[in-house]
Amino acid sequence: MKTANVTVPYFDLKAQYGLLRDEILEALDRVCQNASFILGEEAERFEQAFANYCEVKHCVALNSGTSALHLALLTGGIGAGDEVITTSNTFIATAEAIAYTGATPVFVDIEPGTANIDPAAIQSAITKRTRAIIPVHLYGRPCNIDAIMEIATRHRLLVIEDACQAHGARYAGNRVGGFGHAAAFSFYPGKNLGAYGEGGALTTNDDDVAAMARSLRSHGESTRYLHKYVGYNYRMDGFQAAVLNVKMKYLEQWTDKRQACAELYRHLLRNANVRLLEDPAGVECVYHLFAAYVENRDKVRAELEKLGVQTAVHYPRPVHLQEAFSYLEQGPGSLPFTERACEQVLSMPLFPEMTEEQVSYASHCLSEVAGNK
Repeated sequence: MKTANVTVPYFDLKAQYGLLRDEILEALDRVCQNASFILGEEAERFEQAFANYCEVKHCVALNSGTSALHLALLTGGIGAGDEVITTSNTFIATAEAIAYTGATPVFVDIEPGTANIDPAAIQSAITKRTRAIIPVHLYGRPCNIDAIMEIATRHRLLVIEDACQAHGARYAGNRVGGFGHAAAFSFYPGKNLGAYGEGGALTTNDDDVAAMARSLRSHGESTRYLHKYVGYNYRMDGFQAAVLNVKMKYLEQWTDKRQACAELYRHLLRNANVRLLEDPAGVECVYHLFAAYVENRDKVRAELEKLGVQTAVHYPRPVHLQEAFSYLEQGPGSLPFTERACEQVLSMPLFPEMTEEQVSYASHCLSEVAGNK
């Protein structure tokens, strides 16, 4: 099936840079001309633009999504002795941020249809030590926010959204990032809105949370050289803010292209022996990743590679089975849906510059390798 010159990359940041090069260089030069390398005007402009985009009152620019999760927890008073319920089907940073505070991550299972945290499992895991819930909008698909917020309200728990893969996603018409106490976004280069290095942001509708996060990101300062808290160096670089300001203008059209590619994948794979995730009513997924679930995942990936189709795996081992969290003694078999998903998941090529021909070729290759239903 493969011709000598057919290759579908998993992702192509170089193609995007080629389209934005002049704007990016102008923005970086502006930072140099102003010698505003840490936070500064570009960061302030980005904070306002991203807050408006997320339809929230505040955006606090940070150096990573991990830092945003950490500060979101700290501004909620989470610490030693507390438990925070979250999913194990995520990047380890979600759980690391909980551990940074001295609190204990409590991992619960997922809904097989969406791969997101299961609200019923959250309810079953609540104890007298539970203080917060961190739902992860995995792959850009919002969680069941109504159910999660109802549980949180009934038990007086904080909700901190891990929206690091979900820039612009909507639930019941509203953007993610403003439903709970605070939310965390990542601008790692491969994200839907990516910097040219590390970057992140905390969003919130709470004035006090925003003020504390701004202080904590800059060594706990209240004013210059006066420190209210023992803080951190979590500030965003001016260069990263400048890049993000350029890219913000294109985020909506990039999202449209991602969604169009995902819809074409769905159509072309309708008869293939693969399982695709559901988009429940009222949920608008922004498709940071397009996940397909297959038997013999590693063999399928190898065959696709031979055909020129590059793939990735998010994530091959759930967090509760990582050595770093072995002290929790939550071993194999404890989260069956999560563990099964991690054995089968395959991330197909998806990026805004992808052509219909590339989606078509990748789909036909996957159908050929996995077979038909």
